[in-house]
Amino acid sequence: MNKKVKSGARNVAIVGPYLSGKTTLLESLLFVSGAISRQGNVKDGNTVGDSAAESRDRHMSVEVSAANTEFNDTRFTFIDCPGSVEFAQETYNALIGVDAAIVVCEPISNRVLTLAPLFKFLDDWEIPHLVFVNKMDRANIHVLEILDALKAVSSRPLVAHQYPIMEGEQLTGFIDMVSEQAYKYHAGAPADLIPFPENLKAEEHIARAEMLEALANFDDHLLEELLEDIEPSQEEILKDLKLELGADLVVSVFFGVAEQDYGVRPLLEALQREAPEPETTAERRLKNIKGNQPLAQILKTYYTPQGGKLSLVRVWQGKLIDGIVLNGIRTGGIYRLMGQQQQLVNEVSAGEIVALTRLEGIKTGETISIESQVPQLPKAEQLTPVYALAITPEKRNDEVKLSSAITKLLEEDPSLAWEQHGDTHEVILWGQGEIHLQVALDRLRRKYNLPMTTHLPKVPYKETIRKTVAAVHGRYKHQSGGHGQFADVFLDIQPLPRGEGFNFHETIVGGVVPKQYIPGVEMGVREFLTHGPLGFPIVDLAVTLTNGSYHSVDSSEQAFKQAARLAMQTGVSQAQPTLLEPILRVRITTPSEFTSKVLQLLSGRRGQILGYEGKQDWQNWDNVSGYLPQAEMQNFIVDLRSLTLGIGFFQWEYDHLQEVPDKIAERVLLSNGHGSNGNGK
Repeated sequence: MNKKVKSGARNVAIVGPYLSGKTTLLESLLFVSGAISRQGNVKDGNTVGDSAAESRDRHMSVEVSAANTEFNDTRFTFIDCPGSVEFAQETYNALIGVDAAIVVCEPISNRVLTLAPLFKFLDDWEIPHLVFVNKMDRANIHVLEILDALKAVSSRPLVAHQYPIMEGEQLTGFIDMVSEQAYKYHAGAPADLIPFPENLKAEEHIARAEMLEALANFDDHLLEELLEDIEPSQEEILKDLKLELGADLVVSVFFGVAEQDYGVRPLLEALQREAPEPETTAERRLKNIKGNQPLAQILKTYYTPQGGKLSLVRVWQGKLIDGIVLNGIRTGGIYRLMGQQQQLVNEVSAGEIVALTRLEGIKTGETISIESQVPQLPKAEQLTPVYALAITPEKRNDEVKLSSAITKLLEEDPSLAWEQHGDTHEVILWGQGEIHLQVALDRLRRKYNLPMTTHLPKVPYKETIRKTVAAVHGRYKHQSGGHGQFADVFLDIQPLPRGEGFNFHETIVGGVVPKQYIPGVEMGVREFLTHGPLGFPIVDLAVTLTNGSYHSVDSSEQAFKQAARLAMQTGVSQAQPTLLEPILRVRITTPSEFTSKVLQLLSGRRGQILGYEGKQDWQNWDNVSGYLPQAEMQNFIVDLRSLTLGIGFFQWEYDHLQEVPDKIAERVLLSNGHGSNGNGK
């Protein structure tokens, strides 16, 4: 890459678990930096972030929000990301475009584990990040205990950048661990210097020594100073913090109360001073890309209430100007975003995150350029959908609009999926959980005037046979004036091993069924298999045409088709039809402390445990593998998250069909209008 002039810009994501206070922190950052004159409140629905109607209805982030501000001559673009695991795809897609991330958490020890997947993603992508322990006015454990809990879930060393000063349960100030100066907070104003609290000297000394030792692991000169009891200079410590944070080698920890702006100014100052510049991030991301042509990547796609498409992009290289042609498409305007407000700009340089209009057909994660051959940058992995609803437009006439609306819905949210199921003939919407799908349905109603009715998807049961029946006779004879219809067939029907599907053979000798009519027999058999005696498609059987007779005038292919259907109707009923259900192969990922509960959950849903082992590169996490009947999958993710603090997840794929236990088969058949499974039991 060509050497560039350093820009005064930082792109920072705000991430963390649900209810940790991310949107409140964004509001405080914007207020402290002067971008807004009054701090909004999530409950009142007047924050810059969470501006979508679906967010405000639920008092939670359901999509990423971008906001710009300036602080000490540095332009900050903050990306407020959803905390709910059901919207993790939004967060991951946005994170690949930032220079650093603030991980917001609460000072509650048993909730720190929920940070583990987020820390893992940040470290896998080498995204520099620091921690802001929010809501310190509600802390239920000591500061050193908070740090120990955080260290247990981070693969990178954590260093306390500041030490909180508490008076009872109230956060009143902090000690800067670099300068060892103490400050007292004031509502709506910067903190001011106070004498160092004598009662905190011992604790602060322990935390500071750990910080210096962590930094010395990456700086031989600092290590020598510590071994010789030489006090390092503040400049050296800050230089190390910047270098190690920028390389994702250490994680700085801050403490505060975002609702009162406590700790927010020191956080902003540290971001400006220590977070890597956009050029540093670009050098890491574009190490295999040559040249200096304009290059950007889409982090998020919006469809605005007015119907226009808006693409949030990170400009990695070069300049974007109004009307530039990217990937063969002429763009519309370029905007800086402030929640739902848009500020039009004529051009932007590398290192900015802005929104572009009219990028039709270009999806989230894709790379865009003026070049005909666009190098594709890595993008976040697509999450597997784990929860489904069958949907139907409330108004029958709206069915023609559904496909187009869902296409746009999936552009906005790539973690959704949909299918027109071939067996059940349902339109099925897939997502990451119940709230996730409810948000998607709200968007269909609000943006596209497509209210939906929903129900749980039908399980695509199949049926098969258990025994062979031979020489099943089917005769079709119909006379209605003029030429009649006549066909006579004998079929052998036998079960096949599971997964073999359907085979048709004929052993006709002497032309008792003319060759031109044999395709009609096969057609009749195949049509019958679409809806067996139990009400479901029939699989895993072989049918052989062994004998028959015809009439030289009245026989036809259609007549033989009808005769074959009659023979199948008789024969399959005699062959002990039985119900089959789809079995999924699942891989469940869970913290090790919950593995035993997950094993019980799987077996309690008629699952078969195949084994479990430690998850590679995930400390104290396990992978559990097994088989799970699809009929038991619907709320599996809900129960799994309930058992694992919301962070357990699973992947699945169809594996095989298996006979349904008799008692369950009876219930299925009764609900489907059949009283018996026909197997004689």
